Amino acid sequence: MNDQFDDRARHMLRETKLYCTEARVAILKTFMEAGGPLRQDQIAGWLESHTLNKVTVYRTLDSLVEAGLVHRAFMQNRTWHFELADHCSEKQCHPHFTCTNCGVTQCMTDVSLPMAQISQKGYVISRQQVRLEGLCPACA
Repeated sequence: MNDQFDDRARHMLRETKLYCTEARVAILKTFMEAGGPLRQDQIAGWLESHTLNKVTVYRTLDSLVEAGLVHRAFMQNRTWHFELADHCSEKQCHPHFTCTNCGVTQCMTDVSLPMAQISQKGYVISRQQVRLEGLCPACA
């Protein structure tokens, strides 16, 4: 499975014409293994076996966001959560569900929501992100 993630990460980088650095491959693999949004400190925690410092993680995330491979999914407690952008379009991100009891956030890639329509003049929606809150099945 790990080799499959490694191959997929390298393929994603080649498609966007980014160099396949150790940091980029490791961070993309981390997102694939996690299967959901992560904070920068969580990414660094997953990469303890690598010699990547926080600045390298931050800069690598920026390059992956700029290339469109990763995006800022949402902000919670003034901290950005990042994830692979493979289930999102340029205008709309899939919804996320955060359990108010255990705090776990899940990607809801099977939920489809229409783009919001604003009837008041002057508003232009550039991107729609939806975060749902409630109890997950384990806490309900």
